Amino acid sequence: MNQPNRHRHRSKKPKGRELDGWLIVDKPSGIGSTDVVNKVKRAFDAQKAGHGGTLDPLATGLLPVAFGAATKTVPYVMDGTKTYHFTLKFGEARDTDDADGAVIATSDVRPTDAEIEAVLPGFRGDIMQVPPIYSAIKIGGERAYDLARDGQVVEIAARPARVDRFDLISRPDGDTAIFHVESGKGVYMRSLARDVAKAVGSVGHITALRRLRVGPFRMEHAIPLDSLLVTGDTPPPSPDLLLPVTTALADIPALAVTAEEAARLYQGQAISLVDLMGRVPREADPEGGLLRAMAGERLLGLCRLEAGWMQPERLIQLEPGQQPGGEA
Repeated sequence: MNQPNRHRHRSKKPKGRELDGWLIVDKPSGIGSTDVVNKVKRAFDAQKAGHGGTLDPLATGLLPVAFGAATKTVPYVMDGTKTYHFTLKFGEARDTDDADGAVIATSDVRPTDAEIEAVLPGFRGDIMQVPPIYSAIKIGGERAYDLARDGQVVEIAARPARVDRFDLISRPDGDTAIFHVESGKGVYMRSLARDVAKAVGSVGHITALRRLRVGPFRMEHAIPLDSLLVTGDTPPPSPDLLLPVTTALADIPALAVTAEEAARLYQGQAISLVDLMGRVPREADPEGGLLRAMAGERLLGLCRLEAGWMQPERLIQLEPGQQPGGEA
């Protein structure tokens, strides 16, 4: 009698190398963020990859791509400060709020520098913002851009946004203005451009958008996409181009834990802050703040301080000898 195949339902090992780390790509215009991830994942022959914050196809600039264990830190990167430069063109509103869309309204009003400067304070700090109808916001389980493409009327409620800096930096001509923005998570530059144009009595849309920073990542880390892609006469990119997983967590205070405390965290147990007296970094927020739990040079994961306890939130368990971009 034939024995059943016990391995028949065993899941297959993912294809590719087990790479861990961050690749910071300088994204060109005309390609989506997911397409960039797919291209570099294929170039590095990596098992697992994802991006740390979507850029529209029109946009250029910094796109962090996470490999392997770095994908566990994506939410913390996306929560970080982002910096942008964008160009606003007055006189035409587009349905996408950028140059890729169709014209839906026009205006002859062209504001002065002073008129623009006068409205900018209303867009700084904690504001309410209506995302573009061509966005990934879900409405009744459907993406807003899918509904818009189907010709449906899309209504999106205003949502809280945080803009830390919003400055006019130049006026190339009367039709255009270039801005510098520093913002938190989920702020739409297309909405800022649209709403500033309305505030000065005109209409407008973004014609250029470049992201310069995402959390701890800056443009000096970025590598042009074209230089990473494999062609017939170029070798595959080196894993040494990847930054360590911990780079994404550089802004989170570190706390050294003992072997016993590490074991407790791995078991999902909280540790009393009384037991950590004198070791909790001064800059850590005792009410909801994050800590990087370290056993020597080894990253254990992220913990949150709450009600006198340190709770394990995201265990990563990187081994101490792991090199940037190296195999786990």
